[in-house]
Amino acid sequence: MTKTDFSFDKSEESTGFLLWQVTNLWQREIKKALEKYELTHSQFVLLASIHWLTLDKQSVTQILLSNHTKIDPMTTSTVLRTLQKKGLIKRQEHVTDTRAKTVGLTEIGLKNIKQAIKTVEQFDRSFFGSLDNKTKEFNNKLNTLLDKKNGT
Repeated sequence: MTKTDFSFDKSEESTGFLLWQVTNLWQREIKKALEKYELTHSQFVLLASIHWLTLDKQSVTQILLSNHTKIDPMTTSTVLRTLQKKGLIKRQEHVTDTRAKTVGLTEIGLKNIKQAIKTVEQFDRSFFGSLDNKTKEFNNKLNTLLDKKNGT
């Protein structure tokens, strides 16, 4: 049996396959890191983004969050509902757009996300540490892929 259906001699030469493997490993490990906060990774990303955008003095809406995180609007809405039920966020009418709601962290949500951010950043430093001083270059290449996909 030959591997003529593939353009690679070894599976380790397939960029997509490697990215898939690294992503699965990273997601598995980040899930463990977030267990003590009782957060899924999507919940963490949305909470952290609410905090980030609020610190940037932006009026945080569901669509802004969806665009910022690249999580589709329906999933964003579903996860936000769960976070609201957990008492980690609050939603209120937007000041100027009656169709939109602004999203903010509750006191407990802010406390939890600040702790979770420290844990996730420490995990990322450890996980990506083997890249040594090439992390910035790696991030730039990831951004290049995101920009191409987003048509910029």
